[in-house]
Amino acid sequence: MRFFPAAILFLAIALPAAAQETEKPALTKLKTAYDVRGWEAVGRLNIGRIGMCTGALIAPDVVLTAGHCLFDKRTGQQVDPTTIEFLAGWRNGRASASRQVRQAVVHPDYVFTGPTGNETVAVDLAVLKLNSPINRPTIQPFPTGKRPRKGASVGVVSYARDRADSPSIQEECHVLARRQGTLVLSCDADFGTSGAPIFADIAGTPEIVSVVSAIATIRDRQVSYGTNLQKPLAEMLTLLETNGGTRAPAPTAARRTKPNTPRVLTGGGGAKFVRP
Repeated sequence: MRFFPAAILFLAIALPAAAQETEKPALTKLKTAYDVRGWEAVGRLNIGRIGMCTGALIAPDVVLTAGHCLFDKRTGQQVDPTTIEFLAGWRNGRASASRQVRQAVVHPDYVFTGPTGNETVAVDLAVLKLNSPINRPTIQPFPTGKRPRKGASVGVVSYARDRADSPSIQEECHVLARRQGTLVLSCDADFGTSGAPIFADIAGTPEIVSVVSAIATIRDRQVSYGTNLQKPLAEMLTLLETNGGTRAPAPTAARRTKPNTPRVLTGGGGAKFVRP
């Protein structure tokens, strides 16, 4: 397995200096069995008949993805989780393993308001329980880790609308800022990338430290936003066990009026969030 470069600091001050970068980090398509080796636990999620997202195994029978992937953007309703299929290591029309989803939990603080908006990016998370575990030596679930610091080097493995048949890897992009539980990233994202695991190299092992939630434009530069992970994930895994995988009780009205949204960075047009 290839690993990402160790975390580094490259920001001496703040986002404006980083925004002057002109080259986009390289995105490489994983075309062969050798290329995808070690990343088979990342897979494509077919969401009923309404679209696709990216997800990753964090246990043999549990997939981590973005919460908004579980909503029909036309109706605003949560989709039936049993209509979702996880295709581990999907490449050139074949999956290393495929499973139907049996249960799902969206984080209880997540509020879906449509394909655009800056609501609750920090907790835009969901966990999916598969109908049976994937127990194969070549498909190893990923560990999860702490939120990386500003300036850290991270990587993303994802699918997207123009690369839906094979995963792509971005082995080095950077954390430009941390804002109210979210990560502002230089990582590439497009429609279908939602839910893609964001990795950090921890002592030679890739750990999932966030999930792709949204894309935005800041000072004429496209950035992506990653979720918070550790505490929200622990809460969802508890709900998955105690609530049988149904959607957790909705937040109270008072909590809905104060969502855990990222602060829009100021200075030159702000940011318009779009769900990738």
